[in-house]
Order: sequence, then C-alpha cells, then structure tokens
Amino acid sequence: MGAATPTGAVVLVTAVFLASAVEMVEALTIVLAVGVTRGWRSALQGVAAALAVLCALVVVFGPALVHWVPLSALRLVVGGLLLVFGLQWLRKAVLRAAGLKAKHDEDAIFAEQVAELSAAPAARSGRDATAFAVAFKGVFLEGLEVVVIVITLGTTSHRLGMAAVAAGAAAVVVVAVGLVVHRQLSGVPENAMKMGVGLMLVSFGTFWSAEGVHATWPGSDLAIPVLVAFYGLVAWLLVYALRDATAPGADGLPASEGSSHG
Repeated sequence: MGAATPTGAVVLVTAVFLASAVEMVEALTIVLAVGVTRGWRSALQGVAAALAVLCALVVVFGPALVHWVPLSALRLVVGGLLLVFGLQWLRKAVLRAAGLKAKHDEDAIFAEQVAELSAAPAARSGRDATAFAVAFKGVFLEGLEVVVIVITLGTTSHRLGMAAVAAGAAAVVVVAVGLVVHRQLSGVPENAMKMGVGLMLVSFGTFWSAEGVHATWPGSDLAIPVLVAFYGLVAWLLVYALRDATAPGADGLPASEGSSHG
C-alpha cells in the first residue's frame, strides 16, 4: 500500500462515526426505556460496565492484531469480514429503500422494551438486576459490532486511535442528543446512515481484500471514494429495479404482496 492520504482518513472516520452512531441510537433506545421504566441508577451502572468491557476489547485485541498478524494476511481477512458486514448492511438498506423491508422503528422498540420491563418484578432494594442486565446487554451487543469495525478498520489502516476517537465522538453526539430529546431517536434517518455505512464497509473490504493478495490500486487510498461511488451507483440501480419489479401492475401483483418485513 502506498502512503496514507487524507482521503483515506476521512473515509475511515466517516465510516466508523456513522456505524457507531447507528448502533448507539439503538443502544440508547434500550437504555432510555430501562431508565424511564426501572430507574436510572442501575441502568447507568449497566451502561458503564458494558462500555468498560468494550473498551478493554479494543485495547487488548487491537494492538495484538497489529503486532502478531502479518499485514497482508490481516488485510485479506479483515477485507473479507468487512465485505460480509457491509453486504449485510447494504442488503437491508436496499430492501428498505425499495419498500421490501420494514424500516427500523425506534418508537416500536421503545414501546416493546417499556412493556417488557414494566412486567418484570421491581427490585425491593439495592441494584435492580433486571435494569442492569438489560442495559448492559443492549449496550454491549450493539457496541460489539462497533468494536469489530473499530478494530478491523483501525488496525488495517494503522489508524486504530483515529477509529476509536471517531467511535467515541459518535457515542458522545448520540448521548447528547438523547439527553435533549430524553427519549428514543426515531427521527434519525437511520436507513440512510446504514446505506452509507454499508457502502463504506464494502468499499474498504474490496480495497483491503485486493491489497491482501498484493494487488495495487491506482492512486492508493484515493481508490476508496471511487469504490464508494461505484457501489453507491449499483445500490441506487438495485433500489429502482426492485421498486419497478414490485410496483402495482408488475406481473399482475400489487407491491404489498411482494414485500416482507423483519
């Protein structure tokens, strides 16, 4: 790989920030439901415990990958993982944009969490184990995907610190907005963010998979935004092709019959 360029850093920070923001919105929805329903003390304790574990994973496994795994092998493996992650995000975003999959509804998730937590027995004294466990699980599971992205993108590009800072910045922004609205962030254009993250992860995956087998990209890191634009065009064409295929009158079926939710 040639010398690192500012373009690669910008794409890296953007990808990590957006991916972290999406996951943190979902985690915040769970935490707010726990805090409103069960009380904030145990909920915040669960959040703190989950964040401590996630930070430890980054500190332990990030440098270990850099020091013990050959760079070419690391890029090939990480590239493959990012392609898998990115294609999953991109597939769901394309299906939602085409109307074939229900969009993520933070209002429904918040209501469901509140109903489940309200039904659980209240703690008599001390820590509320239910509140702690639900908050911990929500933050840890949503944050684990962020950790994977931070470690893989950061170590492969030798910018682990930058990736970690971008993830931390996303968490701060989401929490700040959460404190203002004091409820779930249903107004966030989450599908657009997931589409962007999917495009960037697939682009990074393609870039590093090729470098893992010693291919050379024209312009080095400058090839990454070109890949993003190419995959963006492909995704846009897929959305419109799927919309046309499921439009009323296509094969005599209304669009609703060809849609799925989940």
